[in-house]
Amino acid sequence: MSREIPLESKEIPDQAPSPDEVGPESPFPIVGIGASAGGLEAFTQFLARLPAETGMAFVLVQHLDPRHESRLTDLLARGTRMPVVEASQGLLVEPDQVYIIPPNTSMAIAEGLLHITPREESPGPHLPVDHFLRSLARAQQAQAIGVVLSGTGSDGTLGLIEIKSVGGITFAQEPGSARHGGMPQSAIGNGAVDFVLPPEGIARRLAEIGIHPYLAREPVETMQPESEDHFRSVLGAVKGATGVDFSQYRDTTIRRRILRRMALHGQSSLAAL
Repeated sequence: MSREIPLESKEIPDQAPSPDEVGPESPFPIVGIGASAGGLEAFTQFLARLPAETGMAFVLVQHLDPRHESRLTDLLARGTRMPVVEASQGLLVEPDQVYIIPPNTSMAIAEGLLHITPREESPGPHLPVDHFLRSLARAQQAQAIGVVLSGTGSDGTLGLIEIKSVGGITFAQEPGSARHGGMPQSAIGNGAVDFVLPPEGIARRLAEIGIHPYLAREPVETMQPESEDHFRSVLGAVKGATGVDFSQYRDTTIRRRILRRMALHGQSSLAAL
């Protein structure tokens, strides 16, 4: 069953520089998607419902067998009109394209470029999803979107927490729709997720959110001048309900947080609140 996690009880406090202070490195949203066992099926379902033109880039980090060549790129290319390529060192990320992690590697993003390093041998678990999502949060701030699909273990949870802490938006596959629900369930249980949906629902919601003003490079600048009265009305309503006077806070920060809530609830106008 599709559901949205109650935001009021799952809000994660900022743990990184505010988006007001550090802007996104790429001028469009980048979606990092993590998966393990059962991920191919989930990602195929996701791509089948995703429009070819969303203005977003998609980067898939899948747990792959380090001993075998991956056919993931070829398999996924059959189900989408977007170009699907295996990532390489220094590759520029562009909108409306899908990038796949190579086997036996770790991947990060910085300054709009993918950075590939050999997988390190260590006694602990290999956590490529967390590694990428955390770099995505640093690079894209509020324009980072994280998705955790089917898989075992907890990889991806820390990455989603970091994305949410900088104002990004997070999704997890509804565990009942996943072949293996461990990864999404871990993220949900740790309060890291804004939306819990099956892969098809994630695709539909992403397409809607992708055009929301919140994901613009300068989201506050997209608010219309005539919305000022509505903005003050919202602050007044919050003060009446909580006793907290947010009019004393920095305007830009409060407006961004309101825009984020509007994006999560599918509202594009303050007048509709």
